[in-house]
Amino acid sequence: PRQPAGKDVVFLLDGSDATRTGFPAMRDFVQKQVETLSVDDGKDRVSVVQYSSDPAVQFYLNTYTTKREVLDSVRGLRHKGGRPLNTGAALRYLRDNVFTASAGSRRPEGVPQVLILITGGRSFDSIDEPASALKQLGVLTIAIGTRGSDPRELQTITGEPSHAVSVQWIGFFFVLQNMVRQPAGKDVVFLLDASDATRTGFPAMRDFVQKQVETLSVDDGKDRVSVVQYSRDPVLDSVRGLRHKGGRPLNTGAALRYLRDNVFTASVLILITGGRSFDSIDEPASALKQLGVLTIAIGTRGSDPRELETITGEPSHAVSVSDFTDLPNVQEHGLFFFVLQNSCGCKERVQFYHVAL
Repeated sequence: PRQPAGKDVVFLLDGSDATRTGFPAMRDFVQKQVETLSVDDGKDRVSVVQYSSDPAVQFYLNTYTTKREVLDSVRGLRHKGGRPLNTGAALRYLRDNVFTASAGSRRPEGVPQVLILITGGRSFDSIDEPASALKQLGVLTIAIGTRGSDPRELQTITGEPSHAVSVQWIGFFFVLQNMVRQPAGKDVVFLLDASDATRTGFPAMRDFVQKQVETLSVDDGKDRVSVVQYSRDPVLDSVRGLRHKGGRPLNTGAALRYLRDNVFTASVLILITGGRSFDSIDEPASALKQLGVLTIAIGTRGSDPRELETITGEPSHAVSVSDFTDLPNVQEHGLFFFVLQNSCGCKERVQFYHVAL
């Protein structure tokens, strides 16, 4: 049978002492997501819960029936504070008190149940049992964690590695979603780490690039795409038939300098790398910023987060994934698709909560 239109979306926000400075960005992110939902016609329902040592419901799924009411409540959110961070207790509370018919959940009617967790730290208590219980209820969980969180813990909570996202800064999604749109058409350069260390992960990189290119308007001349592989030195390439270059060491600085001198009239650079640069990236990264290039850097666990932030010039534009082989799954479920489409100023806005719905 066909599922009813709409969804029940619960935002679970880390309101502990550690997120005090990042809380406004969290609140703004929730607000932007709510603005895209169909609350007024009764299709979508929203609940917001803050937690630290214990959870505190801001409002339930059946508290408000209009988008204006929901947005007014979200705008008025104040940081809860407190410690330790008991994510397990918060998840258990959601199971027993929020994803219930009395609180407005339409799970018995077959309406999709979505939980979006935004957290800045590791849980003090165990998350295993309550996370498993939410999965058994059929709740789709998406977890966004900052550098203080535990990626494995997030993956346990979601049950799907591709639904757990690590960002360098809690305002990451908000910043990208609200980035000023660029004029129609853009020049996009993919800079791919093709050193010896990325040989096994290279097919995933190539597939990721292909998927991004498919979203661009190349045939009508609006968008242009360039692909550059690099290890010791850079090589201009094409997406089709892309083969791993190989070589060492990894000279990211030289590759950025090559782009500045030989490639860039581009508006967007997407760097995918698996290691630390052997040479200095400071001067060429600064030069690209001066050209007005928007840089997004995706690095695996072998890369240096600080180096990625220096390259992008914005901590919120540096993304960490556990391994290149995660890219196809992440792409498929819409997480990086969301990031890159919004960063490139594309027409469509792929919203975060669209993951796997």
